[in-house]
Amino acid sequence: MSQVKQQASRYQPLEPALADRVLEGVGLGEIRDKVRAGERLSREDGLLLFETPHLSAVGYLAQQVRQRLHGDKAYFNYNLHINYTNVCQYSCKFCAFAAKEGEDRAYTMDGAAVEAKMREYADQAITEVHMVAGIHPNRGYEYYLEVLRAAKRARPEVHVKAFTMVEIEHMLKISGKTEDEVFADLREAGLGSCPGGGAEVLVDRVHKAVFREKMGPQAWLDTARKVQEHGFKMNATMLYGHIERSSERVDHLIKLRELQDDCGNFMAFIPLAFWPYHTDLANFGHETTGWMDLRSIAVSRLMLDNFPTIKAYWIMLTPASAQTALAFGANDLDGTVSEEKITHDAGTTAPQHLPKDHLVELIRAAGYQPVQRSSTYEELELLSS
Repeated sequence: MSQVKQQASRYQPLEPALADRVLEGVGLGEIRDKVRAGERLSREDGLLLFETPHLSAVGYLAQQVRQRLHGDKAYFNYNLHINYTNVCQYSCKFCAFAAKEGEDRAYTMDGAAVEAKMREYADQAITEVHMVAGIHPNRGYEYYLEVLRAAKRARPEVHVKAFTMVEIEHMLKISGKTEDEVFADLREAGLGSCPGGGAEVLVDRVHKAVFREKMGPQAWLDTARKVQEHGFKMNATMLYGHIERSSERVDHLIKLRELQDDCGNFMAFIPLAFWPYHTDLANFGHETTGWMDLRSIAVSRLMLDNFPTIKAYWIMLTPASAQTALAFGANDLDGTVSEEKITHDAGTTAPQHLPKDHLVELIRAAGYQPVQRSSTYEELELLSS
């Protein structure tokens, strides 16, 4: 038996009768019954899952759902990140990336620079470019369209996943056009889908304390609804591990679940671990613990019954924690990435890039079958497990 197979054999699920006794013993029997029956979990269930000390039991439940939906498959893609400007008119307390115009570290890429960056990777078979950035106070509507067009000029075959809801809302405000015209322009320029950032925590208390200048919770949800109603698929996120409470994380998940009930075009949910260094929240402690990271993955899988995918974003979790998250409900590791700036400016210890072979080995060593996917989760290549 190969080393990978030997490793994988250690990660077998508990025998059902033993699992039942454990779950009953730690007070999760009713949630177990709901999970097995495919019933929706309540707000009270979510609170219990976040607050019980029995993380392994929560992970076991999440893994039952993950296996039901995806079997032994674990997904990744071959992607590139371009953060096209760090100049931002907002001053969010959790952000170490943003700069003001005129600062030494401020930069803005024009269309030619975006095109040149894409061509640097001409010898690599990337299938997606992920583009998000600050809200530049002096760049007009056409700038955003040019960023898209530049990426497509360089690599017409590559899917462009771009713009948080904050960026989309900004475009709608400054365009001087109708909502329908803006989304038609974005589609014509090459937008394929949206990554879903900018949600942070969809609770007014957290918004007022941490990112009051930026769009609030309801505005994020309203903009996400517009994006989906105009035919674009997108992801959703939650930035956890700063000042939010367990109850507020649950409320965030329920708001996303309700919007998915209405629109149905969320592809994946990505819990984003907060990195505090070089931010105005640095005094709130160190980076999130593995305990919190795995719980966030597992509870998300259990609460978001209408989201097909839960992503363990290795940039924020680190590769080792993301790999472990595959046994706590996650079924996706994101992708190869390159030159991600936002989280690295906040102090993440993860590398800038993971080669495809490294991602594949992380998945295999955890006992899963690696599947290279497209941005919208079509299976492109099934690799041997």
